[in-house]
Amino acid sequence: MTKSEIFSKKEFKNHVENTNVTLIDVRTPEEFREGKIYHAKNINYFDNEFVAKINELDKEKPVYLYCRSGNRSQKAAKKMKKLGFKHIIDLEGGYMNW
Repeated sequence: MTKSEIFSKKEFKNHVENTNVTLIDVRTPEEFREGKIYHAKNINYFDNEFVAKINELDKEKPVYLYCRSGNRSQKAAKKMKKLGFKHIIDLEGGYMNW
């Protein structure tokens, strides 16, 4: 069963800074260049290759997501659920909240 959660900034920060996690920024490359969370990988939600690129990730391990405000990452999480990802964690309020 897929588990999808929204973490507060504090919870999210504790997880992504203290463990070796898969951290995905689903914003555009332009937004990503303007600032990102340390060690995040950029997979643009609007890219035609989004599904192919996201499918390269390990579906058994938790995946941490964020976007600008939380909207795109929620859409990405829904797609990822359909693709069979087991645990998806989204940053509440997105990068704007970081």
